[in-house]
Amino acid sequence: MKPNTQLKTLTTALFLGSTLFSGAVMAEMTSATAIDVPAQHIQLTQEWDKIFPKSDKVEHRKVTFKNRYGITLAADLYMPKNAQGKLPAIAVGGPFGAVKEQVSGLYAQTLAERGFVTLAFDGSFTGESSGLPRNMPSPEINTEDFSAAVDFLGSLDNVNREEIGILGICGWGGFALNAAISDTRIKAVAVSTMYDMTRVTAKGYNDNIDADARYKMKQDVNNARWQAVKNDYADLLPANNLRREQFTADTPQFVKEYSDFYTTKRGFHPRAVNSNPEGSWATTGTLALINMPILQRADELRAPALLVHGEKAHSRYFSEDAFKILGSKDKELYIVPNASHVDLYDNQANKIPFDKFEQFFKAKLK
Repeated sequence: MKPNTQLKTLTTALFLGSTLFSGAVMAEMTSATAIDVPAQHIQLTQEWDKIFPKSDKVEHRKVTFKNRYGITLAADLYMPKNAQGKLPAIAVGGPFGAVKEQVSGLYAQTLAERGFVTLAFDGSFTGESSGLPRNMPSPEINTEDFSAAVDFLGSLDNVNREEIGILGICGWGGFALNAAISDTRIKAVAVSTMYDMTRVTAKGYNDNIDADARYKMKQDVNNARWQAVKNDYADLLPANNLRREQFTADTPQFVKEYSDFYTTKRGFHPRAVNSNPEGSWATTGTLALINMPILQRADELRAPALLVHGEKAHSRYFSEDAFKILGSKDKELYIVPNASHVDLYDNQANKIPFDKFEQFFKAKLK
């Protein structure tokens, strides 16, 4: 559903008088005197509305915290019951276009059962987190979201701030690696079924988009701004996951798998960008993803890193290529046998290697 935003247009004060520009007389513009931005109200859901059952081994509560851009993030905090002393903690994000009630929440709750304080959060502009316009991706802000989650976890009395790691899934795997490169407080980083969203947006799958095609793509998106600005950039692209009735003989298998997760009872959630049948990302959202590649300083990563991917995933090359360029001397690429990309979203196929993630974080967060 498109947000009902009422941001007023702010015009830069210009006094042009009778100045000539390109032979035309420009009209005098009225000087702006104030900025009036209506407050955004998001009612946080209190009932359990996850796609996975609630565990009786952990305590759960809704929390909020701000990132350094002033955006308030909504999150689910999971803590082992009857835990004593200060514990290691993990912030969990992803997949790209999902919400904390889906994959990241499952990962967070499961790792909390295994002794960690965990935080599954909605990225800026999505889910229950604030930010206008809605559904606007940003490689910079989404990287910052992980660091803000670290800020929050490190402020808790029951967390050892010297033992905080992060875990990113799918497109948030790339942001997690980027955050660990930037934020030296992150002591360990793990990713699952990772995408580099800036690479795939700019170059397409398997890097099949060249500079000319990319230029045409930028032209199309920038021309869309003329219309988007009239609605405070809140215009949304069509739904980005097909429904089963839309499949054709040419529909790729991984597209069918995404659909099976996001558009059916298995993984559907009404707040998820990837589940919404009426619209997906903001029409101008790809611009930063195209032009601001993450992982440019991958060789400077020093934190231990674990990259997990499915053997049969169409996206496997993202983890393999990232692994090659990461500078950490303590890194591992773990391939899950016979697993597809979406197999690592939920445990329907019992493919998520939670034991591996637990062992990694317990070994490195100390």
